[in-house]
Amino acid sequence: MSIKSDKLEGQKSSGGNVVSKKLIPYGGYYTSKVPGHDPELTETGPGTPMGEYMRAFWHPVCMSIELTDTPRFLKILGEELVAFRDGSGCIGVLHAHCVHRGASLEYGAIQERGIKCCYHGMVFDVDGSCLHVPFPKGEEKEAEKYACSIQQGAYKAVERNGLVFAYMGPPEEEPPFPEWEGDYTVLPGDELVPYSNFQHCNWLQVQDNAADNYHPTALHAGKNVVNGHYQGTTFDEVGAASMEVAPDMHFVPVQQGRSLACAGARRVDGDRLFVRVQHQVLPNLSLHAYTSEDGSKKKLFSRFHIVRWTVPVDDENSKMIGWRVMGPGIDTRGVGKKELVGYESIDFLEGQVAMRRPERFGDYKIEDLPPIPPNHREREHYKAAQYAPGDYEAIISQRPIAVHALENPTKFDAGLFQFRKMLRDAVRGTNPAASARSFADWFRENAGAPNSYCSGNVFDIPEGETVEEEVARRRKVTKQIVAILTESEQYKGAQRAAFVREKFETLEQSMKA
Repeated sequence: MSIKSDKLEGQKSSGGNVVSKKLIPYGGYYTSKVPGHDPELTETGPGTPMGEYMRAFWHPVCMSIELTDTPRFLKILGEELVAFRDGSGCIGVLHAHCVHRGASLEYGAIQERGIKCCYHGMVFDVDGSCLHVPFPKGEEKEAEKYACSIQQGAYKAVERNGLVFAYMGPPEEEPPFPEWEGDYTVLPGDELVPYSNFQHCNWLQVQDNAADNYHPTALHAGKNVVNGHYQGTTFDEVGAASMEVAPDMHFVPVQQGRSLACAGARRVDGDRLFVRVQHQVLPNLSLHAYTSEDGSKKKLFSRFHIVRWTVPVDDENSKMIGWRVMGPGIDTRGVGKKELVGYESIDFLEGQVAMRRPERFGDYKIEDLPPIPPNHREREHYKAAQYAPGDYEAIISQRPIAVHALENPTKFDAGLFQFRKMLRDAVRGTNPAASARSFADWFRENAGAPNSYCSGNVFDIPEGETVEEEVARRRKVTKQIVAILTESEQYKGAQRAAFVREKFETLEQSMKA
């Protein structure tokens, strides 16, 4: 054994388990070797275990506004694609390279029906069938025969509320499109506003962040911004001060291990307890309760504020793409800005996205920085990110693909590690309920609209008289909330909401006794 590996081994018990590790000051030499990434969970190309699992689900691939009078080149799950809307209004998602000679259809001409390759004029319909072959006059039969012999790779696509979704799995195994409670969770006057944000890293570390309910305590805390150099849409307004309180977390696999309920209890003040339940659904969906809750008023069973998929582009890039629910029903503080939600833009924390804009840095001024050479605007953005990093910086800086073998998790990381385990169980088949086929059957049983555990709640529950009593109180509440939501699975829509709110009221009263 080399000196280097011996230093890292630590002290072992007779059973072979590491029970302690020698910590060496200035010992970077002994930890400088970087192991490989975890291919089972991070690689999503064709034929990979995770890639094949993901292809069994519907995924958003772009925003509707990206479909213009020219084709939109995309890369999804490592595949080069083009998306377009033809003259008849049908949406096509095709393999980018023409099946004839490989020219990219991103340079094709959109037709009344289908798309025409720029190189030789082959025309393909949205299902991949060849509609036209430009053989010379008099060779129509040969052209027809050739057209019937080729087919462009194509995926079925649907459009919902400004997003384009594609199913990239075997066509004979297409699952129902998941509506997730349909329109019930969007109150009158509210709307689903689409957005898409590119992330320059592997999909899993972006998805991990959604299950990491602890990071706002540090990353989104105004007190941690260097010398008060705030970003545009500010810290301390994302959930106000209540989001800076370290939450007491309770993570529970639910719906037969198909999803994870992440319940976090934060003390607003001596009289109110804020409990936010995030819902993580295999393989890459997350449903988020109100992001700007200040806990000033009692609130029971508030629903979706963000519905988001983390879609792999390739193994080192991904997209956060989904909807922000906007309007007075969900945004009770009225802090949302619809005009900032869209393509490469979001209305909370500039650091959620890659494209920071200096004009939206609030009180921070470019002249406050050291001198910057001409044509070095990128340094302005980088310096601002160093002053006030957001999710984007924290996530992509974990390397293009995060190395799990180097992590040293704490108890508050339990959610993301639980979700990773659920992914492995699904991919390996050790949880049959989470298989793609079982998922599809479950969607059908729920008419394509299963219930979500996502909810935001502010209870009038007083603080415990001692630290021990307060900890026990918070943990009892979070466990009971998840149990009530599980019990409510037997109901739908308004009936379910009434059941949950009644049970939550009873829970609140029991904690005051």
